[in-house]
Amino acid sequence: MEKLNVVVALITRENDYQAEQAIAAAEMAARLGITIQIIYADNDAINQTQQLIKIIQDPAQRPTAILVEPVGTGMPQVAKAAVGAGIGWGIINSDPDYIAELRRDGAVPVFSVSTDQSEVGRIQGEQLGILVAEGNVLYIEGPFNSTVTQLRTKGMLSTKPATVELKILKGDWTERSAHNAAKSWLSLGSWRELQIRGVICQNDAMAMGARKAFVNLTEKDRERWLSIPFTGCDGVTKTGQDWVRRGLLKATIITAPAAGTALELLAEAVNSGSMPPDRTLIPPRSFPPIEELHGKSQKASG
Repeated sequence: MEKLNVVVALITRENDYQAEQAIAAAEMAARLGITIQIIYADNDAINQTQQLIKIIQDPAQRPTAILVEPVGTGMPQVAKAAVGAGIGWGIINSDPDYIAELRRDGAVPVFSVSTDQSEVGRIQGEQLGILVAEGNVLYIEGPFNSTVTQLRTKGMLSTKPATVELKILKGDWTERSAHNAAKSWLSLGSWRELQIRGVICQNDAMAMGARKAFVNLTEKDRERWLSIPFTGCDGVTKTGQDWVRRGLLKATIITAPAAGTALELLAEAVNSGSMPPDRTLIPPRSFPPIEELHGKSQKASG
């Protein structure tokens, strides 16, 4: 069995899901006897590209494969450089269109592993329909150039009630970014006329960051804001799920960390001399389940 040396390139340290990705990768590596190096891009796409190009071009540290969760685009040029250097390429939570092209010669594993991000969005739209039947909702997205952002938004728009109108803010997956976005938006003052009925965020960290922005309002405004539903995504056990249990969030969506699955698929492919599936989707699930959330909502309104 070949001893694998794998670089796992993640987005940021300042995110509970990214921390869960690192843990999942480390646990899988320990189980399979794989040497891994985890690096972080600090939410900077250029930095991430430079990190990986440096690794690819240095024969002394050239790994068996790179598993990357891209900050922005699918990094096609970096992927081609890696495969050209004989380095396997697994992309996490992104589904770029170059995968088929790079798999043609079959020299090294090339594949993608992702939570079904469109389904994440569809579930969040269903949650929204239960928690907020109509009115204005604050919707905090991830970075505009992120595939995850785009798929979650598209999925959510396909299931949200037509009677709900979104007011969109931007974050970068961190609590701090959503706190700053919400704080800046509050400073405009127009929120007083909008009667916001819910705050829906594309991950749990941003939901909590937005929530904290409303704590500094006057007591009357603070009570109104903190009484409306806040929801997020990712559903990490010790953060998102715990925040739901404590009533800080109304709902989240559990997205299992894809890095561990990607590492396992890579090991199977290398050791069997085969190509892994080109695209593996991990199904997300609502927390609490949609049926339970619906029952709680009916009970509260009744």
